[in-house]
Amino acid sequence: MGLAEIWEIVFGFIKAFAVGGLICAIAQVVINFTDLTAGKILVMFMLIGVVLTGLGIYQPLVEFAGAGATVPICGFGYLLANGAMQGAETGLFGAFTGALSAASAGVSAAVVFSFLMAMIFRSKTKKN
Repeated sequence: MGLAEIWEIVFGFIKAFAVGGLICAIAQVVINFTDLTAGKILVMFMLIGVVLTGLGIYQPLVEFAGAGATVPICGFGYLLANGAMQGAETGLFGAFTGALSAASAGVSAAVVFSFLMAMIFRSKTKKN
C-alpha cells in the first residue's frame, strides 16, 4: 500500500467526519435554539433526507462523504427515498415496497439487537 492509497483513505475519513459532524452540529443548534421535541427533530431530519434525495441533492453528498452522509438520520431518509424511486420503476406498488425493501436490513438488525440487549441487561427507571 503506497502513500497515495493511505492519503486517499485518510482523506475519506476526513470528509466523512466533516460532513457527519456538520449534520450533527446543525441538529444540535436546532435542539438548543428551538422548543422542538426530539421526535419532531428526528422526523424533520429524516424528511429533509427524503426531500433532498428527491431533488437529486443528497446523492452527490453521499458520493462525496460516504458514511458521513448515510449514518445520520437524514441518511435513513435518503435510503427510503432511494428505495422508493428504484421501486417506482416497476409501478406504484413498487414505490411503496421499494422503500421497505431498502430499509429492511437496518430495521431488522435494530430490532434483533434491541431484543438481545433487552435479554442481557435489566432496564431501570430513571431517578431524578
